[in-house]
Amino acid sequence: MADAYVSFNHMFCQKSSLVDQFMNGYVTLENEGHNNMTEWLAVVTITIFAVISPGPDFAMVSRNALLVERRVGLLTALGISQGVFVHVGYTLLGIGLLIKQSPALYEILKLVGAAYLIWLGVRMLQSSPYPSHLEEDKPVYKNWKALRIGFLTNALNPKTTIFVVSLFLQVVNPKTPLTMQIAYGAFIAGAHLVWFALVALFFSHPKIQQNLLASRKWIDRAFGIALIGFGIGLAFANK
Repeated sequence: MADAYVSFNHMFCQKSSLVDQFMNGYVTLENEGHNNMTEWLAVVTITIFAVISPGPDFAMVSRNALLVERRVGLLTALGISQGVFVHVGYTLLGIGLLIKQSPALYEILKLVGAAYLIWLGVRMLQSSPYPSHLEEDKPVYKNWKALRIGFLTNALNPKTTIFVVSLFLQVVNPKTPLTMQIAYGAFIAGAHLVWFALVALFFSHPKIQQNLLASRKWIDRAFGIALIGFGIGLAFANK
């Protein structure tokens, strides 16, 4: 009888232990799910505010959509989103932290990005005026050129580097699975694509273009000055 009691007690303790393990595991999963949702909310909110803030990306997309055509504006937006993947890629590889913590490396990247923006701005200022009433007189952009401009404008922008690296360091838990971190990066790139595609659609709308058609030359100059201003500001900006 005593042996039976001991055996029963042992089985009961084992089952209690299994229940405890199950509940602990459930609570852990629930906490992890809550943490993931908190991370997602933070990533989404911060990304949206960062993407819609005016900058070189906005200037390039709106200029290409307004002064060239919708196709070029959309391809520029697509190039920008591809440039975001560059920042996400080296951040996940740990290179982004190296850039952020290395003043010399950051300065080199900053000056290269600033020089590119100033070069684009000067090109716009030096562009020869063209009649604004003829459709065939619009500047011609091949697909690869529009993609390249968008890609380089974003990929060479160290401010985007700092944004992506800081987001992953301060918001994303190091224990977050790599697949989830990749998903965060995909969302950041996708948010850039969606927002700047909307910008391109807006500025390439026929009514918008018709209203601004007569001032196209001065608009091009204004975008050129804006890019030069972004470049100079970037060159002298601190982290």
